[in-house]
Amino acid sequence: MPERPTREQLAAAHGRTIDDVIAPGLRVLFCGINPGLYSGATGHHFARPGNRFWPALHRSGFTPRLLAPSEQAELLDFGLGITNLVARTTARADELTAEELRAGGVALTKKVARYRPGWLAVVGITAYRAAFGRPKAVVGPQEDQVSGVPVWLLPNPSGLNAHWTPATLAEEFARLRAATR
Repeated sequence: MPERPTREQLAAAHGRTIDDVIAPGLRVLFCGINPGLYSGATGHHFARPGNRFWPALHRSGFTPRLLAPSEQAELLDFGLGITNLVARTTARADELTAEELRAGGVALTKKVARYRPGWLAVVGITAYRAAFGRPKAVVGPQEDQVSGVPVWLLPNPSGLNAHWTPATLAEEFARLRAATR
């Protein structure tokens, strides 16, 4: 698959799934809302140009250099992983139903119980609120845990979430990194 998928490849990616980057005992398991079409076409998490996940990881000190989405497997070397609340790809997260998000919360709870990361970091507050019935949840550490694992909510790193700048996004990721030491 080319690095920049064609319009046809993006359309064909609708409904696909991509593999988790996961292993037992990670320091942090990052959980996105669901893969976008760009990720579905490439097979890489947070792959769309303009997504600020990878720069935020680097600027916050989680990774020693800026990783490309195609290097996602290297996250395991740093005790980091990636999964999603909902596995299927869509053009936009608002295509997901409340039922899908709740079912994703149940599946994520089982996954966290199985893999036991030190922290679960959910990137997408609105999706977390819907998946776990926490309508007032805000960015930062949560009082609730998932399968006994502490939860930290991070802003969605999509370039569409413009009120979080690259700098403020990296600062929030750095707060989480400091808590995981």
